[in-house]
Amino acid sequence: MKRLLTFGLALLCVAGVSACAYIYPATGRLHDAATLQASPQYRDGEFRNEVASPPRPSGFGFIVAVIRGRFEPRDNPAPSVTLPFVKTDLSSLPLEQDIVVWLGHSSYFVQIGGKRILIDPVFSKYAAPIPGMVRAFDGTTPYTIDDLPEIDAVLITHDHYDHLDYRTMKTLEPKTRMVIAGLGNGAHLSLWGYPDEKIRETNWHDSVELAPGLQVHVLPAQHYSGRFMKRNQSLWASYALQTPQRKLYFSGDTGFGPHFANISKRFDSFDFVALDAGQYNVRWADIHMTPEEASRAAEVLNARTLLNGHAGRFTLARHAWDEHFERAVAASEGKPYRLLTPRIGEPVFLANPLQNFTFWWRNLRSQEG
Repeated sequence: MKRLLTFGLALLCVAGVSACAYIYPATGRLHDAATLQASPQYRDGEFRNEVASPPRPSGFGFIVAVIRGRFEPRDNPAPSVTLPFVKTDLSSLPLEQDIVVWLGHSSYFVQIGGKRILIDPVFSKYAAPIPGMVRAFDGTTPYTIDDLPEIDAVLITHDHYDHLDYRTMKTLEPKTRMVIAGLGNGAHLSLWGYPDEKIRETNWHDSVELAPGLQVHVLPAQHYSGRFMKRNQSLWASYALQTPQRKLYFSGDTGFGPHFANISKRFDSFDFVALDAGQYNVRWADIHMTPEEASRAAEVLNARTLLNGHAGRFTLARHAWDEHFERAVAASEGKPYRLLTPRIGEPVFLANPLQNFTFWWRNLRSQEG
């Protein structure tokens, strides 16, 4: 019995060490705290929102929350059929055209000002450090890194697994000229093989000139960060892309807050906005938006067109996987902006105000039975 017990404990230790070795690179690395103090948002050992948020669980409390969340009842959390997509040849899109291609959830391929930009690219089938957790819907990962042209800049809004994916970023490095992210995220990228000259860590309200006439503006968001045991050691952000012809805005994950009005004062209006609106929960009211709140934000931002993201690939909240799409349609009725509903991979041509899209998710209900 003693030998069996010893063997069992040894087996558990080996399994534990192997599991830690497997997930270690994916969990990332924390930055030196002295570097983080360069940000006015970093106070008392962590980054803070402009509007105070309730504390989120960390350490073992985070692990318990994740496990509990896995067993919460959910309402039709994932489609039972393959979602439709368009496999656009991203390399052949004319560089002189300003285009946004939604890649599912919060990932976007953007052409603007003659440059190619990726925002929160996730090409993995799981939004977690361990396969089997937070699985992507069938049909939502048609692209691989091989399908991408050379990328002028990758923009990372924050370090959660559904926005900053280790395997994607590791494989993407040879094709990437620059990564722009909030202060503290560079530690993850360095661990994953990115040289210092490719990493631009920023504070809110910083700007990076990608090319003459093309500015990337790093702006506030109302959210939090953390990949494992410790919270808020890297800065989350939203982004505005600006040329003399066009202004685009990508909110990343965010709750509704006064930052939208402040951004509107600075930029006046936007030709296109992509907003967080697809994973909402009463416990997340301060850090995520409902479709109705995203509609309000689009109006505050004086947006001409709205694409609601953070949906269509992973289930994080308890509501039905397609509920957000229907609520977005209802919330947009009679509003001054135009709601865009492309399929994954379907290009949005920003110079074409008459481009139409279908309510593609409605066709799936009869198939689901």
